[in-house]
Amino acid sequence: MALHAHNAKDRVEQMLILTQRLRALVERETKLFEARTPHEAAAFASEKNALATTYRLETARIAKDPGLVAEAPTALRQQLSEETVLLDQALQANHQIAGVIRKLTEGMVQAIASEAAKTRASMHAYGPNGRVNTDDVAVAITLNRQV
Repeated sequence: MALHAHNAKDRVEQMLILTQRLRALVERETKLFEARTPHEAAAFASEKNALATTYRLETARIAKDPGLVAEAPTALRQQLSEETVLLDQALQANHQIAGVIRKLTEGMVQAIASEAAKTRASMHAYGPNGRVNTDDVAVAITLNRQV
């Protein structure tokens, strides 16, 4: 999704709105993470992702062709610059709390897997000859460490 600006001023105004909305969603997500209710962020995840994609594409486009915003009023460009700094700060805070949640989640999954393995190891299964098989029973578990 790209912005459809009529001129430099219009483009900067649209980028300003986009940046403010994206920052608001990132800050909201961060608050939900801090409140230990990250699942509630799923309600606006698709909007946040769409805005982030548009933001990334537009900033790359402007970086490639600064003339797209050069004719916008200086005060408006300065406001966008300040909003960009605030977005960056919000993203850093979000990344930090998301890392904490990720570590906690991984720790819980590993603890559950370990407990399940202990429980399964103490259980005995019947072997093909009808006798109790005392070999270790394999436990399948998956831990996705992708960001």
